[in-house]
Amino acid sequence: MEEFIMLQTNEIQRRFSSVEQAIGQAAQACSAERDVPSELRDCLQRLDRQSDLVKEVIQSKDELRIRKMVDDLEQLGDRAKRVCSSGARLTPQMRSAVLHMHEELSELKHQVH
Repeated sequence: MEEFIMLQTNEIQRRFSSVEQAIGQAAQACSAERDVPSELRDCLQRLDRQSDLVKEVIQSKDELRIRKMVDDLEQLGDRAKRVCSSGARLTPQMRSAVLHMHEELSELKHQVH
């Protein structure tokens, strides 16, 4: 049982590393643009801050807290995606970064549930 939890934690950490990269790319794209809707900027800042907390929670191996934090991240990712789909004027790079980030968050969520 302990081995299973360790294996799962390693997989979650690996997947979360991809999520962190995607959040970083979206945040970078956001700071490179002038006219980013404030809701999108807010989502990305919150994702960036919360991703630091998720790392600690993953280390704790507390499944319920991990699921809750991942769900919270995914909800922020959903909000960011909605802004992109709302007709907001975004560069293709910004839109692509947000959609990639959302995809990574969704995969992480499926992995922890």
